[in-house]
Amino acid sequence: MKILVTAKRVEDPESKIKVKPDGSGIVPEGLKYKINPFDEIAVEEGLRLAAKHTGEVVVVSIGGKEVQEQLRHALAMGAHRAVWVNHVGVLDQMAIAGLLQKVVAKEKPDLVILGKQSIDDDQNQVGQYLAEFLGCGQATFASKVESLESDAEKSKAPALIVSGDGKSVQVVREVDNGLETLECTLPAVVTTDLRLNLPRYASLPGIMKAKSKPIEELTPAGLGVDVTPVVQVLKLSSPPPRKAGIKVPDVPTLVEKLRNEAKVL
Repeated sequence: MKILVTAKRVEDPESKIKVKPDGSGIVPEGLKYKINPFDEIAVEEGLRLAAKHTGEVVVVSIGGKEVQEQLRHALAMGAHRAVWVNHVGVLDQMAIAGLLQKVVAKEKPDLVILGKQSIDDDQNQVGQYLAEFLGCGQATFASKVESLESDAEKSKAPALIVSGDGKSVQVVREVDNGLETLECTLPAVVTTDLRLNLPRYASLPGIMKAKSKPIEELTPAGLGVDVTPVVQVLKLSSPPPRKAGIKVPDVPTLVEKLRNEAKVL
């Protein structure tokens, strides 16, 4: 079984993020970067499925040379190979899905797992576009964790269930009123939610092995994809500063302010 997973490079949310004065983007100086947490969950789930079904996990990322840091992170976790689509510049969600479509056509995985969204722009679109471009089934917001005999087994087991014949995958996803179970014929696209699993830490042996694992370099031109943005971000702006809080001397004053000023009572 071959599983393709994504590993997007995003700003660390603990970094102090500032918008440029002209609103054209964020100030990159001083920022730290990490693998998108939803994608890290996708990598973990791919590794669990590969261990259970004797498969291969291929991780892909799009960006400049710096994304190799995130690819190496996924390789250190246990991914077998990496694919780097070398592109420096703005990409919209359709261009990203178009590039992934070509990578999927080249790799021919049985299952594609992506984070449901990236924490930098929170658009939650690429998985859906990719499934449409591929013409295959999709299951978004996978969140089910299987109940097993012990916590030790539970921590290592895949939450996505692949059928014994390897022809379908069962996904439990979150919806407004609870949980919904979907079954998709493979190949399929699945996007992961935060509660699907807890990603492992990369071990020291894994980090050492990752240095020698192959990273294949591709380009949009080589894949035959026009990455000219269809959707453009015109301007970014910082949220308005929050007003400072106030102290009240007693409970009656608090109730009075909540009733007459905040209008919440």
